[in-house]
Amino acid sequence: MDDFSFQQLTPDFILDALETVHIYPASGLLALNSYENRVYQFLDDDRQRFVLKFYRPARWTTEQIQEEHDFLAELAAVDIPVVQPLRFDGESLLHFQGYRWCVFPSVGGRALEADNLDQLEELGRQLGRIHRVGAAKPFEFRPNLVSDEIVDEAVTTLLASELLPDSLRESFATILGHVSQRLNEVAWQDAQSIRLHGDCHVGNLLVRPDGMTLVDLDDARQGPAVQDLWMMLSGDRSQQQLQLETLLDGYEEFTEFQPRELRLIEPLRTFRIIQYMAWLARRWDDPAFPRSFGWFAEPRYWEQQILALKEQLAALDEEPLRLQPDFR
Repeated sequence: MDDFSFQQLTPDFILDALETVHIYPASGLLALNSYENRVYQFLDDDRQRFVLKFYRPARWTTEQIQEEHDFLAELAAVDIPVVQPLRFDGESLLHFQGYRWCVFPSVGGRALEADNLDQLEELGRQLGRIHRVGAAKPFEFRPNLVSDEIVDEAVTTLLASELLPDSLRESFATILGHVSQRLNEVAWQDAQSIRLHGDCHVGNLLVRPDGMTLVDLDDARQGPAVQDLWMMLSGDRSQQQLQLETLLDGYEEFTEFQPRELRLIEPLRTFRIIQYMAWLARRWDDPAFPRSFGWFAEPRYWEQQILALKEQLAALDEEPLRLQPDFR
């Protein structure tokens, strides 16, 4: 199926898909903020709220999507608050006219307050619980978060992009080359690789009465535990130190953190910058992307990224965060 065939998802098409599992919307289909997949919220005729997700064709294999669902089921089985897809006749991943899709119950909650240390500690507890399950066995089909090959693919994609202005191509290629070389010098394989959420940021966290809930495991991969921690760190070094130790106070109630992974924070941050740009470049043929990310085609954006990569190159030489001697 064409990777960019989401235009086939008309309201009638979606209603026909839902009818196959005997769900009948009583409200309109509200498109939610999702670019990689297509996600809709609705009320059924019993006034229950659901979220319907159609997976982007050709991004993940069927086996890789099923691993996401099965990981969620493992977490829910030990009472970790997650939102897992509903099952129909035992199946969570559904198929309709070439599309793969699923239905989630819609849950509400408050956004995490990044400066609330109590909430950070609770997040640490939930991540510790998740990682304890994640370390029990590896994904069989989902790839690693980062590798030399993944870095090189991102670099190739960016340098081939027609959106990169000719006037900035040499400068961008030079700094990108320096940064990618540094990333490829990182011994990623030396860190313990576990099943991760993979995209743990404020937008994927809900503060709920039943506990801090992580949603959207679409980017779940194998990787170092620190990947699910570093995006919660912000501010100056002393602020990040406090946030880190607060997270780990909760985290280590359930599983041990390896301090040597702290040296991976800046490489992971750098990788995310490059991977995000490459993602936009790869998806530019999807009409939703030029509409929503028009700035990606502007020279000013690429100028800013050259500066950001220069800052990250310097950050890669800085001393990593360290745990205080009396942390434990």
